[in-house]
Amino acid sequence: MAISGGGVLRRALVRHRARMIGSSLLFCLHQFCETMVPVAIGIIVSRAVETGDVTAMLLSLVGLAALFVVLSFAYRIGARIIVVAIEREAHLLRVEVARTVLDPRGIDTELSAGELLTVGTSDAEKTSWILDVVARSASATTALVVTAVALLVVDVPLGLAVVIGTPLLLLVLQWCAPVLTRAATASQIEIARVSGLATDLVGGVRPLRGIGGEGAAARRYAEASRRALDATLRLARGNSAYLGLSATVGSLLAAGVAGGAGYLALTGRLTLGELVTVVGLAQFLVEALSSLSRLPGVTAVVRGSADRVATVLGAPPLVEGAVPDPDAAATDARPSVRAPRLDLHAVAHGSLRGIDLDVAPGETVGVVAYRPADAESLVSVLSGQVPLDPSAGRVGVGGTDVRELPLTEVRRTVLVEPHAADLFAGTVRTNIVTRAADEARLDAAVTASAVTDLIDLHEAGLDHPVTDRGASLSGGQRQRVALARALAADPPLLVLHDPTTAVDSVTEHAIADGIRTLRAGPDRATVVVSTSPALLAVTDRVVVIDDGRVVARGTHRSLSTTDPTYRERVLR
Repeated sequence: MAISGGGVLRRALVRHRARMIGSSLLFCLHQFCETMVPVAIGIIVSRAVETGDVTAMLLSLVGLAALFVVLSFAYRIGARIIVVAIEREAHLLRVEVARTVLDPRGIDTELSAGELLTVGTSDAEKTSWILDVVARSASATTALVVTAVALLVVDVPLGLAVVIGTPLLLLVLQWCAPVLTRAATASQIEIARVSGLATDLVGGVRPLRGIGGEGAAARRYAEASRRALDATLRLARGNSAYLGLSATVGSLLAAGVAGGAGYLALTGRLTLGELVTVVGLAQFLVEALSSLSRLPGVTAVVRGSADRVATVLGAPPLVEGAVPDPDAAATDARPSVRAPRLDLHAVAHGSLRGIDLDVAPGETVGVVAYRPADAESLVSVLSGQVPLDPSAGRVGVGGTDVRELPLTEVRRTVLVEPHAADLFAGTVRTNIVTRAADEARLDAAVTASAVTDLIDLHEAGLDHPVTDRGASLSGGQRQRVALARALAADPPLLVLHDPTTAVDSVTEHAIADGIRTLRAGPDRATVVVSTSPALLAVTDRVVVIDDGRVVARGTHRSLSTTDPTYRERVLR
């Protein structure tokens, strides 16, 4: 679905129109009362100070106090209303971006995980500022209109100066706005990139240390940060020049009005009270023009963020299918009852060049890929995160082409646990139990994946805390917790990609036996993509892939005996 930054902003205004209109009216009332303050003071000077009328003075002071009470409460209530609207819109956008990113169909975007995080947080918040921009624009416009009318009442030439000068200033602001928008967008893109890079570096700091890549990573980050700094400085320079120009023009206009009033007072065309009113209005005019001049800069930032949010929300899905119902998924956590049968026919994707693979109910099939690229391509296809057109082969689940099945059913029937699985901040338990699962199933998954070794080390057991991305655990512990999560989900079809590369051989054999025991039965089927002899030994048969094609089939024992290449690659 195509969506633009302008569309995101319009939608925000529509769904919060009641609060925006209410807040704008209160802000306009506040500005009207603010404008009336110098007018009221001028009237007090004319009717009470110059005449010495004590009664008029007391009544005027009461009226002035009432004016201040109204303007104060109008601003406070209006600000409260618009802040609620802004925070609710930011919340809605964050949830919408998160839902889009987490869509089981995947999204086709070039943004990194860190950039997506920035869009879902910083950009979502800045996009919601459009509500405040509209309300502030209405209040600033009200101030200028009321000031012009008041000056026209006092003296027509002074009022005309504001009526003519203000549109000219607005034209200058409008001419500068696109330049600021481009600068703001460029700055936000670079900041998002450096934020994404920082996220990736923090997540991969251990591997970097292992290969001695800290220096290269630091230099890469410094270069990205420098680009972000340069873009931000360009935006700051543009904003500074823009604000300086608008402030100068606005101040000159206000000074001209005040100077003209002084001249008229000297010639006797204005009374002392009218002079006080005009000077007060001129001073207020500077504030109103200053507020108005800041809005295009803020609008540029808002539009840049809205464009980035629209890029994510409008990103097409990687695979076709109906949008899953999250409520249905939450209430029905049990897997699909579709037969756990998997068949691939002439599948070509990535490095694969037309492979055939079938897995029957109750089977555990091992897949040995001599080239890592073949394994990655196969796992990508099985995970359903890549588009597969009819010319690239057929993937069937339960005897039906996946393109003809509801996406929710495919997701519940087939679960792919990738090699580089992510953990989340929480506990060992919350990382394993992501859906409803009974304690017996949880205990069985923990035992089969050898997570018992981990929980026995800590007093809290399954409630032992885990930091973001599982950074508090070793590589082998992270692998075992991720494996336990996949086993606890108990899908009809489970695909495991190198689930034991970071554990010792004794633990690996225990895990292999645990997988065979837990996944036994005609209502389950398992695919293990690995070159581990321990895992392959518990499979019913093995399919060997090389150069994107199936080159051998058989049991692990027979291939180890008759196939020299298999023996060299697997039993090394």
